[in-house]
Amino acid sequence: MTAVAIEFRGVSKSFDKKDGGRQVILDQVDFVIPRGGTTVIAGGSGQGKSVTLKLVLGLMQPDGGQILVNGEDVTGVRGRALEQLRSRFGVLFQGSALFDSLSVYENVALPLRERTSKGEDEIREQVMASLAQLELVGHEDKFPAQLSGGMRKRVGLARALQLKPEIMLFDEPTTGLDPVMTREIYQLFVRTQEQIGYTSVIVSHDIPRVFNLADQVIILNQGRTDLFTSPEAIQWSEEPHIRRFVKTTMGNIYQSHLVEDSLGVNNTLQDRQR
Repeated sequence: MTAVAIEFRGVSKSFDKKDGGRQVILDQVDFVIPRGGTTVIAGGSGQGKSVTLKLVLGLMQPDGGQILVNGEDVTGVRGRALEQLRSRFGVLFQGSALFDSLSVYENVALPLRERTSKGEDEIREQVMASLAQLELVGHEDKFPAQLSGGMRKRVGLARALQLKPEIMLFDEPTTGLDPVMTREIYQLFVRTQEQIGYTSVIVSHDIPRVFNLADQVIILNQGRTDLFTSPEAIQWSEEPHIRRFVKTTMGNIYQSHLVEDSLGVNNTLQDRQR
């Protein structure tokens, strides 16, 4: 049986509307995110993708249900226990969330200085190893404003990996990047996940490219979830709301292996499935 990293059990979340009533975001949803794999969370604007990540991190609390991380119910966790929970996660935000006043090196070193007791020599050794792994050596003294969008994403990923997270959360990781840079970032995700072995959860509008990184895709719609294990399975769905989603995001004819080849991840995915 596949080990589980994150599990939602009957999770509900809604918000007050300005004109009265409640907007239901999640309506008693159940899903499982397997450990060590890649799960993509997709859906239209306002369907709860980012809310789902915030619930996992304890930035929001559900109205009902349980959220389990490695089998432990984290619903309602507070204080030091919440800090310990968050230490299991690395997060790459949409805008990379780098500090403009800090150099690349200082940005990447920040979590080690704040969350560990490592000395400067040990910190430098780890940071420079990460920069080498992500092809950032030679850029350590630059500031975020001097970097391209793709380079900022690399720095953000390097910083997120410093505490060796069990789970990586990616919130719209390729927003604002051109197709070539998007492909390079996805290739980077594949390589780093292979090397480190973390569980990956990606929220993205970059459809259908991002689907080809996924072991499973969760589509949010009107408070409900649909789970698929391949892009083709999404297209074969007979559900009207999934068919509408496919028409607007994937096109009428979609062959995932062609996109996989263009991303350079096809062999990786085949090896993973063996």
